[in-house]
Amino acid sequence: MRNDRTPRRLVVDEQTTYVWTVRHKHGDGDVCREVLSLHRDGVRTLIVFRAGEGRHVADGLQHSGSAADGRGNLINLREPRIVRALIDEARERELLPGPRELDGWTLFPAVISRAAAAIPAAPPGSLPGP
Repeated sequence: MRNDRTPRRLVVDEQTTYVWTVRHKHGDGDVCREVLSLHRDGVRTLIVFRAGEGRHVADGLQHSGSAADGRGNLINLREPRIVRALIDEARERELLPGPRELDGWTLFPAVISRAAAAIPAAPPGSLPGP
């Protein structure tokens, strides 16, 4: 079984590789949050999903690494395709590379769209009928 605390590598292209981890954090007067930590060339960027109204993170009811918007949209920060979608969106917005903390909720809608577009549609007639 995989140790979720072990840093993982994500190769974006021939020149770009990120090492990433996901943690659930509490305390310091802050609400529960899921934190995706990206490391590249000695620079750390945090993408943070804080719990709040209409914004849910893993709290014992959801699986670890999850962030949901309360409208049925959920991402799992432990999935490489989700991490890749976050990286791609942050790069397009010129937020990466850079040592900073990013609000993951600002990237969330675009990541949901990217994830939906990446799932191939079932061919007509391939799903069982009622």
